[in-house]
Amino acid sequence: MKPMVDMELIIDEQYTDPKITIHTNAKTEQVERMMEAIENTSQTGCPFVSAYSGGKLELISQRDIMRIRTEGRQIVLDTEDKYYIIKQTLSHLEQALNADRFIRISQSEIINIYKVKYLDISVAGTIQIEFDNGVKTYVSRRHIKALKRFLREREGACNI
Repeated sequence: MKPMVDMELIIDEQYTDPKITIHTNAKTEQVERMMEAIENTSQTGCPFVSAYSGGKLELISQRDIMRIRTEGRQIVLDTEDKYYIIKQTLSHLEQALNADRFIRISQSEIINIYKVKYLDISVAGTIQIEFDNGVKTYVSRRHIKALKRFLREREGACNI
């Protein structure tokens, strides 16, 4: 009987932290569950974010956060289908969030790169981001260089 998941462990001294790569022909629910299980197992350095919705305090997993942004005088945390109010500053959150997952794209917004569907670079000098749920935002010109560096460091083959 063939196993449902083919696994291979490679010991390589060049890696100080484990690196996991999943090869598949499509991003399925099974793949999502595997990614979530791996993240939950290794999430000791990624605490939850306290946020308010309808007067109730909720603990939001960093994995579920799509973006955090300012709206007027409030800090708003967006998941794919709900938004929350946060009592912390963007600067504080930027320090507390997982640096491998989150990047500031403007003075007023931090995004979860794993929730990005695509980056549109068709207009010269700007980058439009569309999230998995269809919401769109823009990278400020001041943060484009940092975003490109962030993507290159994590992917290696990013040529934007």
